[in-house]
Amino acid sequence: MRPIQYGQPQAEHLSGIQAPIPIREFRGLSTFDPLSLSESFFTDMSNMDSTDFPALVTRPGYSVIGGVGSRVLGMGVWQDRELHVIFNDGTWRRWNGSTWDVLVGGLNPSAEWSFTNFDGKLGTVNLIGCNGVDAMRRYDGGSVQELSGAPSNGKYITTYQNRLWCAVGTELWSCALDNPTSWNDFDGNANDSYRKSMESNKGEQINMLTGSLTRLTIGMPGSMHELYGTMPSNFNTRQITEEVGTVNYKAIATLDGFLRIMHGTGIYDYGGGTLPDKTFSEVIGKLLVGGITSESVAGSDGRRLLFNLPPDRLLVYDPRSSVQAWSLWRGITAAQFSVMGGRLYIGDASGRVLRLEGTTDGGAAIDWSVTTKPFNNGSLAQRQRWYKLWLAVELSGSLNVYLSPSITGEDWTLVQTVSGSGPQVRRVIIPVSSFTRENWIRMKISGSGWVKIHEITRQVRQLSIR
Repeated sequence: MRPIQYGQPQAEHLSGIQAPIPIREFRGLSTFDPLSLSESFFTDMSNMDSTDFPALVTRPGYSVIGGVGSRVLGMGVWQDRELHVIFNDGTWRRWNGSTWDVLVGGLNPSAEWSFTNFDGKLGTVNLIGCNGVDAMRRYDGGSVQELSGAPSNGKYITTYQNRLWCAVGTELWSCALDNPTSWNDFDGNANDSYRKSMESNKGEQINMLTGSLTRLTIGMPGSMHELYGTMPSNFNTRQITEEVGTVNYKAIATLDGFLRIMHGTGIYDYGGGTLPDKTFSEVIGKLLVGGITSESVAGSDGRRLLFNLPPDRLLVYDPRSSVQAWSLWRGITAAQFSVMGGRLYIGDASGRVLRLEGTTDGGAAIDWSVTTKPFNNGSLAQRQRWYKLWLAVELSGSLNVYLSPSITGEDWTLVQTVSGSGPQVRRVIIPVSSFTRENWIRMKISGSGWVKIHEITRQVRQLSIR
């Protein structure tokens, strides 16, 4: 009898398995439709930043350099050398690098201050401040004194064409040329003071002034205006728009010659010569509707733009041409911004002064998270099977990975936890066995401490459309 001969079994190639799909460029936060987003965007984010683009890294931390009262009412910098802060205990204090010197007391405990630097006939550069209630003040490097001749109810101090400018209700006031103590000289010559009533169709008062080399920009809650010229005889104003204004004098930031303006309908970009435009902020537009309030504040550290949505959502924009990404920071209740020596200082709504630096928040580890869009095939109609999922990260702290089969739900399942202790790139394998048959998967990565995410990679098997 001849033995039965069986053929050697041959493994058949499983059709439809795709090459690994890596994501190595992270372009920040987006509130657009998650199914239509590019895979480089995140649908939710907390305390991550695009500084090391194309990687994603934990935002900078801060140190607390002081705290008085329960709110910071104003911050100014004298000659890029000294930080001056008004606290709501009614004091004007100077930071000397290690302690706070009280320069003035008895100030109004609720009115907010604006500042500018000006020389003119004062003999040296002075830090000028006002709040619309107390007498206008100046600091000359030694002490704070009242600025004689200035309107006591002036607000939103700024400089333009060698003059100090402020707002008094609906009126725009300017001191005489190079003379900050002369605000009522009207002799008909080029050195005169200047005054003009600013009218709007809505009967609004001025709530923002900011000067540049070429123009003075005047904000109201529902409109914007500009003043041009070099002397009272040729000063002229024009209305920019009746549709966009500023929520307050602090809700503006300037970077690279462009003014960014917070209004109830969004964040606008204005460079002069055209209408304000909010195209650059539309990608996070759903966060802005109802999020911008009269307490909002904007600032810049010279590299990025920061916009506070009270109480503690801080939208951060990286304007680099190759990046143009938005991030969302949490845990900082910004009320004032100032830059000194290239470093960003934040006065918060709790009376603290923070300096942006380091990798912790006053010694506490920073909690962070990102949520991806639903990963799926190029066509939503085509089904798939999940094979593998990886991360490439550097980590000092803890990291958790959650998966969800829902497009917008919160049915997260913890599938992986890892920890790390230094800047060494590591490959983290994410178990997907429980989600093999899901047509799409969202990933939430969260943790505490410092992290840099270099890559998210997945491998799937494509099935036929059915």
